[in-house]
Amino acid sequence: MGFTTTHWSVVLSARQVDSPEAADALAQLCQTYWYPLYAYMRRRGHGIHDAQDLTQEFFVRLLEKNFLSAVRQERGKFRWFLLSALKRFLINERNRDHAAKRGGRHAFLSLDEESAEGRYRLEIADRVTPEKLFDQSWAMTLLEQAQEQLRREYEAGGRGTVFEQLKMFLSGDRAPISHRDAGTALGLDEGAVKVAIHRLRQRYRECLRAQIAQTVSTPAEVDEEIQQLFAVFAG
Repeated sequence: MGFTTTHWSVVLSARQVDSPEAADALAQLCQTYWYPLYAYMRRRGHGIHDAQDLTQEFFVRLLEKNFLSAVRQERGKFRWFLLSALKRFLINERNRDHAAKRGGRHAFLSLDEESAEGRYRLEIADRVTPEKLFDQSWAMTLLEQAQEQLRREYEAGGRGTVFEQLKMFLSGDRAPISHRDAGTALGLDEGAVKVAIHRLRQRYRECLRAQIAQTVSTPAEVDEEIQQLFAVFAG
């Protein structure tokens, strides 16, 4: 797949309301990356049910209205667009009582809200700003999507057991078992395990870049986005 056919580049190249390709690409991006918005609203002080309703209502309006007219090519990262659009939406919500409409609309996207709240509770102790929590959640979602893509590839190739045994080595942190123990479980010698881990990590990086490419408008932004997203975990 060429870079110009990634989800966000499709949206940017077809900003008209009546573009079904752009609408579908935008819906896929929103389905994948909605949790950072939910976490942002919870950190801003919205209650569980209010944040859930606001998330659904935001996506209803985002996908029904021509919000894309405000997107600029030079600031074409989906992350920036989505958070800016949410901030405008929340300002409008404060300016009028929309409670009667919330909850009465159909669920525009299938959001795992129960799982989202459980994930958010794990992050409560980290008192970062809503914006930084948004960026951290965005980065974690990218990592999870890359790992899921990798898992599917290994399973499709009949190597699902290899992935499950070696995925603990993906982060580069000290794994709970040694290369030798992992090799014993897989019937491989230690050298073969090291080669397998190297290939796994290499493909993981490629999957991560592919996930990021879906959310930026140019190839040059991929490395920049990687640096910015992982910088949110430093300090």
